[in-house]
Amino acid sequence: MIKPISLVTALGMALSACQPAIPDSGRGAGFDDFQAQQSQRDAALAAPRQGEFPAPSAVSASALSAPNDGSAAATAAETARILDATRPGGLGNDAATNSGVAPINASPANAAPPVLNAEGISQENNFDAVAGERSIESDAARIAANRAQYRVVQPEALPDRTDAGPNIVSYALQNKHGVGTTVYTRRGLNKERKFVRACAEYSHPDQAQIAFLSAGGPERDRAGMDPDGDGYACDWDPSPYRRAIEG
Repeated sequence: MIKPISLVTALGMALSACQPAIPDSGRGAGFDDFQAQQSQRDAALAAPRQGEFPAPSAVSASALSAPNDGSAAATAAETARILDATRPGGLGNDAATNSGVAPINASPANAAPPVLNAEGISQENNFDAVAGERSIESDAARIAANRAQYRVVQPEALPDRTDAGPNIVSYALQNKHGVGTTVYTRRGLNKERKFVRACAEYSHPDQAQIAFLSAGGPERDRAGMDPDGDGYACDWDPSPYRRAIEG
């Protein structure tokens, strides 16, 4: 048993001797290269950049001319002179880039623009302004003038009804029975078909009920508008009028 174990141990030592040695830097592989690249990057960022930005335009040291008189021609001339003095290439004399339109109020010497809405603005909420413009007597006169314009409209009696047709509101209040309660006898054939054809002529049940009462209803129903004999044509319902009265 001793010889096989010795043979295995010797074989393991031989294989270990063939493996290359791993350097132990203590900081991980490639750390030196990374540190060198980081140093170069920091130096590049800290170095001043030359030639990447254009030099600022020099401000002209020449004195400005006397304020112009506010005319368009004088304002345009002054603007062109300032542009020529502060920009390379003389934009004031360059017809390709200058529109030729004088700027509005380009010079401080121009007259101030008028105050917008100087007249017509209500000062009712400004106590100082109102106190200087009005007095107790003037307010009393204004109140009196306003009262003189009032007109009191007296109530008048309602006009009499000129429509001689049936009143479905009165009819609904006079008849207490519900919808579908047979009160009148209806005879004939094809009552359902007549009912559908007759009621299709009206856009609202109120109109159908008025026509039904005008044609002799509820006792007579020649058009077949009330096949169940309850006195209400084309599914007309009197209950809304009754509830309005009852509250």
